[in-house]
Amino acid sequence: MDVSDQQQTTQPDTQPNLNKEDDKSSECMDTMSKPARQTVNIDLCGSTPLLWKVSDIKQCREEVGVIGALVGSLARQPRQNVRMGRPLEILQEEAQLLLQTGRATATVHTPVSESKESHSKAVEMYQAISERSYKEQCALALQDKKAVLHRVMQEKQKDHSSNEEQAVRERLESLEKNFSFPRSAMLVQLCTARAGYSHCPEEREFLAADGSMPKDERLQTRFLVYRDLRRKGFYLTSAGKFGGDYLVYPGDPLRYHAHFIALCLSMDEQSPLYDILTIARLGSNVKKTVLLCSPHEPGDSGEDSQVVYSSLQWSGMM
Repeated sequence: MDVSDQQQTTQPDTQPNLNKEDDKSSECMDTMSKPARQTVNIDLCGSTPLLWKVSDIKQCREEVGVIGALVGSLARQPRQNVRMGRPLEILQEEAQLLLQTGRATATVHTPVSESKESHSKAVEMYQAISERSYKEQCALALQDKKAVLHRVMQEKQKDHSSNEEQAVRERLESLEKNFSFPRSAMLVQLCTARAGYSHCPEEREFLAADGSMPKDERLQTRFLVYRDLRRKGFYLTSAGKFGGDYLVYPGDPLRYHAHFIALCLSMDEQSPLYDILTIARLGSNVKKTVLLCSPHEPGDSGEDSQVVYSSLQWSGMM
């Protein structure tokens, strides 16, 4: 065991400086209480809330502090962009806060029951469209290959390399017969500009939400912590890669680094000491303070709920 590890210990410090952010809290409360210019629309993909419109994404970030993550609509393999585009995937707590404050609506469409005949026709239509798209992409890929070989052959002609030119010419002649385009290389892209607004009824039924967001005690605990931290003026993102629930920023994540790793625990939840030590040491390694957040609700309505914060930091033994 490392000597430095023996000299490190965790010291719980209840009620960190979060409760002293009165000015920031009042400012954020005023922002949250202001009526929205327009109601944004949340599309549910299963239980995952998504934002498609650029105006909705901009309004949620500027007025409510919803960050989310762009997940894109292209297939991961083989041509997914490095920089993701729309839609914006938001946390369920963010969606619940938007719905609770009346800034967003989530419409759940009831799937239309279809007969076996209509289902088989839809499958045949999809297969026909897919086959036609595959043939078009085969022709385009073959055209690109030929263009590259023609360009190489012209360069060899300028260099007076007759042998290499003849090899390229033979390859060009055999390309028409031996060319194969794998189906896995097909481009798959959803039209993000029309999703959920002006597409045909078949696409609407396909993109329609098949259920509402799940609700359980764990999600309720996360939501109460999220709401309280947002009221205090902090910005939050997911902290899955840090072993916590939220990364807590003092301002917009584009301008600030996260100061805290929030771990949401109910008041009566028991956690092994080993897990607490692990998350505390991880927070020390990434130079962040770990917050144990436990909501306490005096009433049934939850409006007067309070969150108890305990911070964990590593310090040397004297």
